[in-house]
Amino acid sequence: MSPEKVHLTEEKATLLATLYGKALDARSPHPILGDRMAAETLDRIEHDFGRMGMTPGSSAAVALRARFLDRWAAGFLDAHPKATVLHLGCGLDTRVYRLDPPDSVRWYDVDYPEIVELRRRLFPERRAYATIGTSVTDLAWLERVPADAPALVVAEGLLYYLDPDGGRALLRAIVERFPSGLFVFDALSPFGLRLQRLNRPVQKAGATMHWGIDGPAELTAIHPGLRCLSAVSAFDIDGFDLLSVTHRAVARIASLVPGIRRTAVFYRLEF
Repeated sequence: MSPEKVHLTEEKATLLATLYGKALDARSPHPILGDRMAAETLDRIEHDFGRMGMTPGSSAAVALRARFLDRWAAGFLDAHPKATVLHLGCGLDTRVYRLDPPDSVRWYDVDYPEIVELRRRLFPERRAYATIGTSVTDLAWLERVPADAPALVVAEGLLYYLDPDGGRALLRAIVERFPSGLFVFDALSPFGLRLQRLNRPVQKAGATMHWGIDGPAELTAIHPGLRCLSAVSAFDIDGFDLLSVTHRAVARIASLVPGIRRTAVFYRLEF
């Protein structure tokens, strides 16, 4: 089988950097996420990944982020074995294969049509799994998803790329469609958004971020049914001891400075 030639730009191109980061982690002597499927998928894509600005340190950060959100997602699915999963802006993430939920869980991977077509060529089919090719903020796609079960909504590396009004409308529409559920995602503060000019993979892709979230109150104000269960600084998650001495020192310093400590936050919102 010949490799897939992939050329993406702007925010769509960041999914290649994310895949590359997870593959680098999987091939490291002491992997954090250990996503072997990401490494195997990388080998099937023809692209100059070396020019993406991903370093061993940033790949470890990508792996830590994915592992943290995986654990929140797995906890919800353990408690709700008949849930519906909306994996928004899924890119080339292998989360459905990593978590491997039972057939009683309906899983939908949602991303732009060209990304979904690429997924279909790269990844195997599985039961109780479907893809939807659309912009996540074109809310008509929600009508294609049954609304008779609790929903788990996973949005890794997505919200800051959305227009704020479109992002709020998306969260509001999901809350109003499903009987109950949980959002798990990462977000950046307005200051964190400005710091992304130092993020080499983002800059190499030519991507632009739009939505900076200034704490839980901004999110719960979107809909009265939203409750914030967790707001965890990216510098407080477990696993930083697995990073290099330099990255551990930077994370330690950042965790002690309030303005920097809240630049990147993992949220868990119940509805």
